[in-house]
Amino acid sequence: MMGVSACVSVSSIKALWEGKIRARKEEEHRWRTARGGVTGSLLVGVWEDRAILARLKQKLQTEDGRLVLRIEKEEWKSLPDCLIQLSQVQEWQIHRTGLQKIPHFISSFQNLLILDLSRNGITEIPKQIGKLVRLRELLLSYNRVQFVPEELSCCENLEKLELAMNQDVDHLPDQFRNLKKLQHLDLSMNLFTSIPDCVVGLPALEWLDMGGNRLQHLPEDIHRMEKLHTMWLQRNEIEKLPENISRMSSLDTLVLSSNRLRDIPPLMDDMSNLRFVNFRDNPLTLDVTLPCRKTKAEDDEDEDDEDDDDREMFGREFMKIYIEEARKRSYAVLNMHRINHDSSDLMCC
Repeated sequence: MMGVSACVSVSSIKALWEGKIRARKEEEHRWRTARGGVTGSLLVGVWEDRAILARLKQKLQTEDGRLVLRIEKEEWKSLPDCLIQLSQVQEWQIHRTGLQKIPHFISSFQNLLILDLSRNGITEIPKQIGKLVRLRELLLSYNRVQFVPEELSCCENLEKLELAMNQDVDHLPDQFRNLKKLQHLDLSMNLFTSIPDCVVGLPALEWLDMGGNRLQHLPEDIHRMEKLHTMWLQRNEIEKLPENISRMSSLDTLVLSSNRLRDIPPLMDDMSNLRFVNFRDNPLTLDVTLPCRKTKAEDDEDEDDEDDDDREMFGREFMKIYIEEARKRSYAVLNMHRINHDSSDLMCC
């Protein structure tokens, strides 16, 4: 009996140790498998980054001596972190890709001169944009931007900014006036109800498009825009032009079609620099038509005849004739009042 008991005890102890050894081996196998899985994921991530980077490098071109990253009509809803390795790029041309945001690591691209991300789905301009002190052009038209951060005013070399057709933009930060070199500004097809004072105060601005907004009036001090030569204000709700518009000495193109103007300021007749103007589709008070054109023989004899732009109905010639007709009617009304006044005096006598 004792021999049998000893045999059973030895068998039990053996089974217990075999179970512990088996459990430990299984635990070691699970640990090694898990570790190998993490390492495998990391390796896969590295290879994916290398593949994406190689793909991006294929998009690099040299244009006008600049290194350009050009992506057109491919799906890139976000830009990968590995793009930082191409920080020497000087220009981004990324269009129709569905890009949803400008990456925060954009500040790493200190050599960037042109950032063209028009026709995407971008909803936000990151604050890091202000660190691109060499940036000259920022083109974000046809996106979904709702807000312009004040940090943008730190881009001290910015010369061209386009925010057309973002639909919800209706305000610019006051710091915007610090863009001392900004020459070209496109804010068309948004929700502005007036030209912001920070825009009027831009010292170098030459070209402004605010067509397709909700402008109801123009600033009285609009003449502060001394270098402005082109102003597009079509499809707004402007009812009256300020007299000081005649003091814009550099203005040569003014588009005011499809507004609510009732009259044209007489002083605009003195704007000899104004080459092209358009008052089409405004409820103007006076009904004015252009005189008949000269015969072809007369036109051939007169080599200094005015350009075809002047013959544009509601153009410059129309403006001059309208102002002249308005003056005639004003004088006629004054004369009528004077005659009536004199007649009253005679009757009193």
